[in-house]
Amino acid sequence: MNPMKNVPNVHMKSPMLSGLLYAGIWLAAGALLLSALLRWGSMQESELPSYSMIVHGCAALAGGFVSGRRSGRRGWYSGGMLGLFYAVLVLFISFMASNTGVSGRTLIMLLETLLCGMVGGMVGVNAKRS
Repeated sequence: MNPMKNVPNVHMKSPMLSGLLYAGIWLAAGALLLSALLRWGSMQESELPSYSMIVHGCAALAGGFVSGRRSGRRGWYSGGMLGLFYAVLVLFISFMASNTGVSGRTLIMLLETLLCGMVGGMVGVNAKRS
């Protein structure tokens, strides 16, 4: 008897929500990696903002890929919208947590996540499912 037979198959309908979930997973993994490098590596705290931008770009790229792949069409649009929503969500959380405002770095992150999400969405639409 197969024990996996009675396990329900969970499938998220919304490409945006599934992309945000994957972007959040990548963000958490990147934050853990940066924390480990900061604690046990030779990384300085002054380098943290630059590396966090890389983590945000990778998270938006991964989320855009998943969003584009799940939508199946207009990957640049679904990935770009995911990148914008991801950036606004991160900015909202950072504002609520530490009362940070809008700065030049904020606008750069917004543009970076938009572009990375768009690229991820275009690659995701064109990725073949096997």
